[in-house]
Amino acid sequence: MNLNDAVRRMRGEAGTDITVTVAREGVDPFDVTLTREIINVRAVVARVEDGGIGVIRISTFNERTGAMLQDAIRQVRRETSGNLRGIVLDLRNNPGGLLDQAIEVSSAFLDGGEVVSTRGRRPEQVQRYNARRGDELAGVPVVVLINGASASAAEIVAGALQDRNRGLVIGMASFGKGSVQTVIPLEGGRDGALRLTTARYYTPAGRSIQGAGIEPDMEIAARRVTEEQIRRAQFSEADLPNALGNETGAQRRGAHMPADQPPEDWVETEDYQMHRALQFLREGLVAERLRQRAG
Repeated sequence: MNLNDAVRRMRGEAGTDITVTVAREGVDPFDVTLTREIINVRAVVARVEDGGIGVIRISTFNERTGAMLQDAIRQVRRETSGNLRGIVLDLRNNPGGLLDQAIEVSSAFLDGGEVVSTRGRRPEQVQRYNARRGDELAGVPVVVLINGASASAAEIVAGALQDRNRGLVIGMASFGKGSVQTVIPLEGGRDGALRLTTARYYTPAGRSIQGAGIEPDMEIAARRVTEEQIRRAQFSEADLPNALGNETGAQRRGAHMPADQPPEDWVETEDYQMHRALQFLREGLVAERLRQRAG
């Protein structure tokens, strides 16, 4: 069955139970009973790790993301007593959302300048979006975490911080959703509306995100994989039927073994990508890596 059918069968009144059967490779199927609840997703959560490093996780870009990021920054500063040594900005599995919130988030790390531009079919259809003046985290090293499910607004933020040499991007290549949709009302909305792809997103350096995604500075896998698993697991915007191409000719790398993946004795329940991000910050390697990238 498709996703919508599955969701319809699982939904029900809050407080009622549902039993689902879970099938995993190499394990006999087993039942799990879940209690239905109304889930309010918090777009931004923060915590502080040992060594005065703040971890800020953004799961989506909704109307409150920018304001919630400000709360998160105040929280990590307060919990580190003003001795904030670094920030991990976790954008993994973030499907994107509102463009204006991507600008707001980028503004917290940039001192003005371009965040992203959109270009339509005609040469004059170019619009540029700039960050506010004043880097609120000036001098604080930043690591940005992305993976194959980081898309759209998440790619805009990662690409802006990468091109502006403000953050070290690590993880795996992002999804590659770099197109802009415009909603056009029909008969003033009386006959519904048409959602039409009208432009593409470009990073400050002029890179088209569409299809190619954002390539990390340091490729780090979340788990150990074999060559066969790599061939089966990769999926991106470019794999979708009738996907819009990348007009600059940029393409994703083909199936390949990650440059860095967990050692054989790594405990699967531990977050290896986060472990490496924290390691870069604790060892003071971010500034060095950024200098290497710039030079």
